[in-house]
Amino acid sequence: MSTIFQINDPSLESQWRAIILFGKNSATYKFAFAKAMIELLPSGKSSLLLEDLAGPFSRNIVEHLRKSDKQGNSSSSKFLNACRDFIASKINEDQLIQTTIKSGFVNVVDAFQNVNGDVIKDPFYQKNYGNGKKEISLTDNIFKLSEGLQFINLDQEVDARWSLVETAWSLQINPNLLEVKHDSLKQELFVDSLMRRIDITSVRDALNGYQKGKCFYSYQDIFVNKGSENICEVDHFLPHLNKKAHTAEEANINGIWNLVLADPKINSDKSARVPHRRYLERLYNRNEFYIESKHPLAETIINQTGLTKEKRRIFLQAQYNLTLSYSIHEWEPWIELQGNF
Repeated sequence: MSTIFQINDPSLESQWRAIILFGKNSATYKFAFAKAMIELLPSGKSSLLLEDLAGPFSRNIVEHLRKSDKQGNSSSSKFLNACRDFIASKINEDQLIQTTIKSGFVNVVDAFQNVNGDVIKDPFYQKNYGNGKKEISLTDNIFKLSEGLQFINLDQEVDARWSLVETAWSLQINPNLLEVKHDSLKQELFVDSLMRRIDITSVRDALNGYQKGKCFYSYQDIFVNKGSENICEVDHFLPHLNKKAHTAEEANINGIWNLVLADPKINSDKSARVPHRRYLERLYNRNEFYIESKHPLAETIINQTGLTKEKRRIFLQAQYNLTLSYSIHEWEPWIELQGNF
């Protein structure tokens, strides 16, 4: 799973993304915890008391509860009930903070850095409970993470992943029937539920973590924040050439399995050309990252490409061959850095 995600890439960014993408999702607390740490990092504090974290942590949970009441699998939660009471004006902010300190961090502090049964290689904090004080001591790793080029993308990636998880829970649809669709005009992901469209998140925000913040073709750094002059573009790995072929082999080219993020200059050069066949393995790996991460992109890609790894390989190869038969020429970028997936 995340071990494959981190092959040849033990970077701090990769470890952070493994937590967000591959860590357990029994509740959405890890997303609120991640956003709270990101928000508090500029303070420069080397230790954060639960009192420090309680404000941003509970605020983020409350914001999401207003949109979707399903924020965990547990049938009862004292903390979530307190957040609901705050929304209903039954308790004030101070009461919410006190309940958050007592009940909000019971599992998340220990579980956050655990991926697939093990703590990540370079932890971002150490739990420091003792002498009547509860705090986490931040390590140099999280400050180094905040100094990296990719840090600007991480908050939006957390939000995107959070939205995907809560949507999957709130719809209560059989995962085998769940289909996440792509709106190419709005650049958004959405689902149809009982004839009602539900917008989930930005395509860029949802896809970027799985590509580790890199252009799919050149491995140059890309950015998803709206203020960036060099914001990445959403590209169809296989262009729409196979729409000329009205056969049983024709697939949904607009499916998530075929969408990748690319540097705008690289994407402009590629245009509607077919990438060299060696990029097909990269697309397969990227799609498998989705499937390993669960909810709901995983089910969508399985529905679109195949139930098993072998069927998914056969599907991609068939679609590639079909598209190439209408193009003949294969395209490669003029620059390609060392790969990390």
